[in-house]
Amino acid sequence: MTLTVPPSSPDSSSELPCSDPAVQQAVDRLRGEYAGRVRPQLVVRVVRESRRDLGGSPVGALPELVERLARYRLGMHVG
Repeated sequence: MTLTVPPSSPDSSSELPCSDPAVQQAVDRLRGEYAGRVRPQLVVRVVRESRRDLGGSPVGALPELVERLARYRLGMHVG
């Protein structure tokens, strides 16, 4: 079984996704970790994109995989 994240509209990037626990947990942690270095909306967008890209992964592994991929991608923005 695969969880899906509803597609985001261009204006919804600042909204917290709450339908997918893997996304919500990663957003919560990474917002704190990257506070002051990237905009919170960027964190949400990167986490959502990471979740979408990991769509075929085992559901039980998603929280860790989503957060790791998003952290890597956010690190690329920070430099």
